Amino acid sequence: MIALFNKLLDWFKALFWKEEMELTLVGLQYSGKTTFVNVIASGQFNEDMIPTVGFNMRKITKGNVTIKLWDIGGQPRFRSMWERYCRGVSAIVYMVDAADQEKIEASKNELHNLLDKPQLQGIPVLVLGNKRDLPGALDEKELIEKM
Repeated sequence: MIALFNKLLDWFKALFWKEEMELTLVGLQYSGKTTFVNVIASGQFNEDMIPTVGFNMRKITKGNVTIKLWDIGGQPRFRSMWERYCRGVSAIVYMVDAADQEKIEASKNELHNLLDKPQLQGIPVLVLGNKRDLPGALDEKELIEKM
């Protein structure tokens, strides 16, 4: 009887409940932000991507959840925009290319610069190690230590 009631309650909530969130993806150029957004949106992986100039915005709906994703360019000239697009979002996803060890220090510095912004205090940040399947990529523990 309780299971039936819970199913009925879940069905009823699904009629009226809708979750909307806004996420900003930032990280150095070529870390895989745009590819990540495309995989979430379409389920398809395309290795040939053009670098993001400025920003892209995609709205993705899965069931009752709608996510507005801001994909911000990672080239040095766009990094000053990161704070502006991170203000007021539900969460920030900071993408790190775990296979590009030459850029780890620069990525760490940019992450800490972002975390130091007073207007972003209280916004959850997910640091996502990408490209861990590539040869020479840092494992989870190494990435945590270096970031």
